[in-house]
Amino acid sequence: MVFFPNCKINLGLRILRRRDDGYHELETVFYPLAIKDALEIIPADSLMFTATGLPIPGDPAANLCYKAFHLLQQDFSQLSPVHIYLHKHIPIGAGLGGGSSDGAAMLQLLDKFYQLGLSREQLMSYAAQLGSDCPFFILNTPAFGGGRGEKLRPIPMDLSRYSFALVHPGIHISTAWAFSQCVPDSGNKPVESVIQQPVETWAQELVNDLERPVLEQYPALRAIKEQLYRAGALYASMTGSGSSFFGIFEKETRLSTNFVPDHPVILLT
Repeated sequence: MVFFPNCKINLGLRILRRRDDGYHELETVFYPLAIKDALEIIPADSLMFTATGLPIPGDPAANLCYKAFHLLQQDFSQLSPVHIYLHKHIPIGAGLGGGSSDGAAMLQLLDKFYQLGLSREQLMSYAAQLGSDCPFFILNTPAFGGGRGEKLRPIPMDLSRYSFALVHPGIHISTAWAFSQCVPDSGNKPVESVIQQPVETWAQELVNDLERPVLEQYPALRAIKEQLYRAGALYASMTGSGSSFFGIFEKETRLSTNFVPDHPVILLT
């Protein structure tokens, strides 16, 4: 059984305050994009994990696919070992939620494979135990995110009449570091208000609060955003804690996969 976990971008990200549990209260809009990994499970004598594609750093046992299996096995003893095959295409440490998407997809794969009959709400509850972004990938439709990102509310949003350009500079940004560098600022306009406006107005008002500390630490990344605007982007921003940047363009805008110097561009039309 195979799933194709997709990535997401953040349309705005405001850090409202630091919470007592160490996380940050935030608001953002999650928007799914069709850049995908491939995840397959088959029965095995013991739990195994094989990864291809982009290299995945760290201990495989720390991968969210592994964690998703053990999380469900605690409540469903009928889960027998599987061999997990993950082909990684979504850039890692890029603010695109690829790892979270893989973890959420693993929950859905196991639910279907073992016919557990879990509801969407149950899957989202398990996903929240894996990570703040994981519940979104169960919903996987444009949604307003509050709390630490796990409180989701679907919103009517369709950007299909636009094209997207995604640039990943190959720099791994620690999410924990990015949040630690951010000073909560409630002065910006609420994200949910801005995204109801025409896309052409977003450049002035739709802000990712994590972008400032990342650009201060890696000033060369600023050129990527500037190049997206020079190429005709209506709106350009870093997604999540970075380091990926995206641009939203009119459909008729002609772009190439190398219009950002030194960095390949993924085009979604």
